[in-house]
Amino acid sequence: MSFMMAFGLASVMLCVGMVLRAKIPVFRKMLVPASVIGGMLGILLMNAAAGLGIELGTDSDMFTRIVNDLFTVSFISISLTSASGENGNAKGVLKGALGLGLVWCLLYALTPMAATAVLSVLGDGTGMDSIYGMLIQFAFCQGPGQSAAYGAIFEQFGWTNASTVAIAFSAIGFIVAFCIGIPAAKLGIRKGIAKNCGKIDDSLLKGYLAKSEQKEYMVKDTTCNSNIETLAFHFALIGVCYVLAVGIARVLSVIPGFLGTSMSSMMFMNGMYAAYLVKWLMKKLHLDFLQENTLQSKITGWSADYLVVCAFMAVSLKMIKDWLPLILLISVVITVITAVVCFYFGQRFGGSNDFERTLGLFGTCTGTVPSGIALIRIVDPDFRTATGVELGACNLVMLASTPVYIIILAVASGSLGMMPAMLGLGVCVLVYLAALKLLGVWGKKTFSWK
Repeated sequence: MSFMMAFGLASVMLCVGMVLRAKIPVFRKMLVPASVIGGMLGILLMNAAAGLGIELGTDSDMFTRIVNDLFTVSFISISLTSASGENGNAKGVLKGALGLGLVWCLLYALTPMAATAVLSVLGDGTGMDSIYGMLIQFAFCQGPGQSAAYGAIFEQFGWTNASTVAIAFSAIGFIVAFCIGIPAAKLGIRKGIAKNCGKIDDSLLKGYLAKSEQKEYMVKDTTCNSNIETLAFHFALIGVCYVLAVGIARVLSVIPGFLGTSMSSMMFMNGMYAAYLVKWLMKKLHLDFLQENTLQSKITGWSADYLVVCAFMAVSLKMIKDWLPLILLISVVITVITAVVCFYFGQRFGGSNDFERTLGLFGTCTGTVPSGIALIRIVDPDFRTATGVELGACNLVMLASTPVYIIILAVASGSLGMMPAMLGLGVCVLVYLAALKLLGVWGKKTFSWK
């Protein structure tokens, strides 16, 4: 009952968000997704109901659990989807991926240092330990799924309300992505920096297609529907992967120390491993023809929309009301740092699409990769540049952030002190800066905002 009510309320918020996007000019102009609009309404609904003592049949804890599970589902679905084969100019894509990925890694190490420093100075008397500053990069750089997952790991180590704090950071990050990213995109269009912007049509502004604009868009049936529906088969694959992910988690849990606890708790990563295993087995058994890429992508999009709205609705302001001013202050500080870093390095990657790269990078470093793609679409609606491909390819470069989250999880578990951790993160920052220079993606300006 609690799960179905949470699903139902999230669905209501998505529908209301879709209507408001179509009807309210400011939302149309800002291109705010229905999931973000619905999420903002959802957080008001959940907290108003809690404050007035109204029973909704579910609570913020259920939404937190849904976010964790949906994030695992989205990782499984992404991993089950085959590569499209789009590669653009290989050399340019490689350069863009390196630049985008390394700046992301730079912020992944720099922002927790800044947030922790703010808390160490201002956190006394509030009960908010400086360790909570180490959650900010999971939210801003990675989004609601990662923030909920790592927040849950922090809670296993005894840090109460870590998931709520992390998801609150994430919700703020989504708002920042569009409140700053869209005006920046429009400024670039006005200044003539965006060379591929074209025209934003009415359908994109409203967020839906009129009947005359709709095209027949069908996925291929890979199964006989009298036996099993194709959609049901694809969800069944995800379910198989989830069960395997649980098994992988139990195997990893035998690793001693905080690494075993942390790795077994990263269900999204375990889900990814399971999906790759299932995909490999299907190919070996010559069963991969049963999987339909377009349908799999639609499932990923479905999970992403519900993930965002549920992330907002998981934030219980009552649980963190005493910490809310600090959370907002930290978010402002991190927003400024993220904007400065993204807009500085974005101009210096060394390509004709550096403006598009800048917007994509900022959206990704405050929300998720889809947020970055949404900003790119404003200035490059037909994807004439390879920026979208670069943003996807930079995920491999992001693996260079592994030392950062190992350091942070070591601190959360009590295996490493705060000062050594801050020094370790500082070393990571220097390494990423050096890599940007050595790999030739930190050069001269390629465009100017003036």
